[in-house]
Amino acid sequence: MLKHAISLLLIVSMSLSACSSQNQSSPELEVSKEETAVIHSEEKNESNVSTEPQVDHAETDTLNHPLEETNTEKAGSQHITPSTDETPREVLVKKTYHMNSNYVIKPNDESSPAKVVLLTFDDGPKDKKMITSLIDTLDKHHAKAIFFLNGNRVKRQPELLKVIHERGQIIGNHAWDHEDLKKMSSSEAKKQVTDVQQIVKDTIGEEPRFFRPPFGSGNDALKDTVKEQGMLYMTWSNGSLDWDKTTKNKPDKVIHNVLDQLHPGSNILMHELPWTVEALDGLLTKLENKGYSFVDPRAIELQTQ
Repeated sequence: MLKHAISLLLIVSMSLSACSSQNQSSPELEVSKEETAVIHSEEKNESNVSTEPQVDHAETDTLNHPLEETNTEKAGSQHITPSTDETPREVLVKKTYHMNSNYVIKPNDESSPAKVVLLTFDDGPKDKKMITSLIDTLDKHHAKAIFFLNGNRVKRQPELLKVIHERGQIIGNHAWDHEDLKKMSSSEAKKQVTDVQQIVKDTIGEEPRFFRPPFGSGNDALKDTVKEQGMLYMTWSNGSLDWDKTTKNKPDKVIHNVLDQLHPGSNILMHELPWTVEALDGLLTKLENKGYSFVDPRAIELQTQ
């Protein structure tokens, strides 16, 4: 009996011990489940984040400031400067041509074609319809031209200057008034030049790089002033005579006059006139048929050689 009683006591004691051990382990299991739930939740969140596109801050800055350029881009032949709003960006084209003392355009080396012409239009800006038509034709032939403008006309219609600039054509300085600068004092002539530089810069943010005196009339003092302003001084080597009364309202005569004087590197003088507008498409087509192309004014050195 004693042995039986002792055996029963041992069995009861072992049972109580097992129950106690099981009760103590239960909270640990519950905590483990909570921690597991938290871990699964964080993994799920991390999984969601990792599926979103990773944005590089450098790329974001480039998107926010698309006009900024890298040093590599600056080293290229074309340089785009920052601009604001809708102002076109200034493009500097590699200089592959120069102008000689006779105002003829010449290639710097044999890699550039010699059969080119420079297209220029004087005495504007006058009329939006004429300007638009001229530029439409230039665009059709993938041509650039210099529009030599008078300051007094720009002052009256600055929006026309903006049209020419915004459509990618080149602005030239044609003095403030269309008067003979050679008959003025040096200071008066200088003001005629610098005032145009200022109003053009104020209007489109850039200064002209080409200068043509009214009537082609100038002197050494004027040439020095133009050089100081960083411009190339020129007259022309091929006159369309579209301004002459014998050519008025005769677009065919405009074409004939240009072709009659045509030579490689022709620096062609034309004007913003209705019959010149009408003649331009036919003229450019005939020039192309003769194997000529149109030099980009920005490709011309700003010093005579």
